[in-house]
Amino acid sequence: MMRHAPGIWNAAVASVRSAGLMPQAPPSPRAIDRKIPGGLALHIIPAQTPRGIYLHLHGGGFVLGCASGQDPLLERICQQVGVTCVSVEYRLAPEHPYPAAWDDCESAAMWLVRHAKGELGSDTLLIGGESAGALLAIPTLIRLRDRHGFNGFRGANLAFGPYDSAMTPSQRTARSGINNASDIARCTAAYCPDPWQLRNPEVSPLYADLHGLPNALFTVGTLDAFLDDSMFMYCRWLSAGNAAEIALWPGAGHAFTETPHPLAAAANARIDAFLDGCLRSGHSPTECGCRGQ
Repeated sequence: MMRHAPGIWNAAVASVRSAGLMPQAPPSPRAIDRKIPGGLALHIIPAQTPRGIYLHLHGGGFVLGCASGQDPLLERICQQVGVTCVSVEYRLAPEHPYPAAWDDCESAAMWLVRHAKGELGSDTLLIGGESAGALLAIPTLIRLRDRHGFNGFRGANLAFGPYDSAMTPSQRTARSGINNASDIARCTAAYCPDPWQLRNPEVSPLYADLHGLPNALFTVGTLDAFLDDSMFMYCRWLSAGNAAEIALWPGAGHAFTETPHPLAAAANARIDAFLDGCLRSGHSPTECGCRGQ
């Protein structure tokens, strides 16, 4: 499907965005867009009686995508798991390199910690993302742990993330598919223009202190350029004392869960079952001691 698509760097980023390299799915008619203090926009798909809140961080290599661009995915999770989905309109590179997106995701997460119960009907929190969004989810959890004393997220759904911005072997050897080594390196340079930051644990969470993080599901296809990233991060997650699962899908490439790939339905069902199980676990949030805005 993507073999003859233009590369993201064959034209200016603005042109690629407008040309629809990542075509936007039909928006949910139930979606609500709102801004929180500071001007950050959230895209919300509400559950009628939410069992929890799913904080979603979209993909797009940090240069493409938007909070409303994956509404069918969020509708599925909303309906199958019974959660209100909240997607973050974080700032994109290269206009806004690190730490802009990281700061936005932290702000959104802390707003939910303080206001989810009163504003959205539940303070039971899950987090997840695809590709760049999966990377962002990990430093968001770590920032909440280290800066705010909060570790109340019950689960992390992490799909095909690039967890080492200095590039794992599977990234370096990628020659085909929608991600190749050259395009990955150029995306990385857009969100992290300082090469000395490439192994900063926020930019490359494979190198982070991962203790005290929630149960995680890592989803990745065997043809994905970020295959090593998920396998390595899964092992580090376990070695830090956390619970984790990994789902390796044979013959699947990057972002296959949002395509007609024959394994997409099974992979998505596994994600839904994982999130459902996290809600049933009964883990209680840890107070962060911060209230107010």
